Amino acid sequence: MATLKGVFNKVKSSVVVVKTVQNELPPDADQPLVSSGGLGSGVIISADGKVLTSAHVVQTADSVGAVLSDGQMIPATVISSTLLADVALLQLEKVPGGVGVAVLGNSDKTDVGDEVFIVGAPYGLSYSLTAGHISGRHRSGKVIWGLTELELFQTDAAINSGNSGGPVFNLKGEVVGIVSQLLSASGVFEGFGFAVTANVVRTLLMEQTFFWSGLDGILLSGTLARVLNIPQREAILLEQVADNSPAARLGMRGGILKATIGDEEICLGGDVLLEVGGVVANRANIINGSLRRVVAELQPGASVPCKFLRAGKIDAVSYTKPLQ
Repeated sequence: MATLKGVFNKVKSSVVVVKTVQNELPPDADQPLVSSGGLGSGVIISADGKVLTSAHVVQTADSVGAVLSDGQMIPATVISSTLLADVALLQLEKVPGGVGVAVLGNSDKTDVGDEVFIVGAPYGLSYSLTAGHISGRHRSGKVIWGLTELELFQTDAAINSGNSGGPVFNLKGEVVGIVSQLLSASGVFEGFGFAVTANVVRTLLMEQTFFWSGLDGILLSGTLARVLNIPQREAILLEQVADNSPAARLGMRGGILKATIGDEEICLGGDVLLEVGGVVANRANIINGSLRRVVAELQPGASVPCKFLRAGKIDAVSYTKPLQ
């Protein structure tokens, strides 16, 4: 029978530490943007260097790198991402010899009580192992992109800052989940965390057309939309835009001023996305995937119009999908 030590040694070389750099707003609005480093975990799941991680780790990163088990730092690009499920897919610039490739398992065969272990970089401590059990499985009732219902594993295997995006392995060495978040009042592990199941990840990232926007924002609706004079019932306020992303190439701008409205802190001053290809940027079209599909399914060289609000004026630009 396989031991935990043996399985760990077998899969260790497939795990990476994900390091990011991005520009962020400073505490003082009169100061320039500051460069900030981010840290997460990931796992190589194909021989050509595709890596699974968490969307919140890389979504608006200006640069991404993956540190391999031998210490090499390999530049990577985000090729597909969904913040709705907090999962993303990276492509390594190159794949050195000797790198391990993990198997993405069938999470439907994983049950509550099954033993699992997580490999990641909590607090930057690379290739740390924590072990535990699947202590629950939860369906959100939310169908993402019209494809699959979001499902999470709950686990008592310790998860801390830096574990985000790391693989949850079963004792066969198969990836059955990707670490998403820690539910904690203190910000440190208090007994349970969550991981997106492998089958959800496969459906959203592996079986669909790759797409990454490079932007993050909040949905404006109700009173907030009226206060900000949005010319439609709902729209997306852009808070951050990653360098060299499709959103950046469109000239989209993120926020410039932090503000607290009610209990929520937001970044104001960025563009407000209204429509893409005639599809309104609202809650329904985000969840059912209409907004994503209108761009993801473009043929190389084809264009789609995007309408946005900037400084009180409605403008439009066209996004052209790059040639392969």
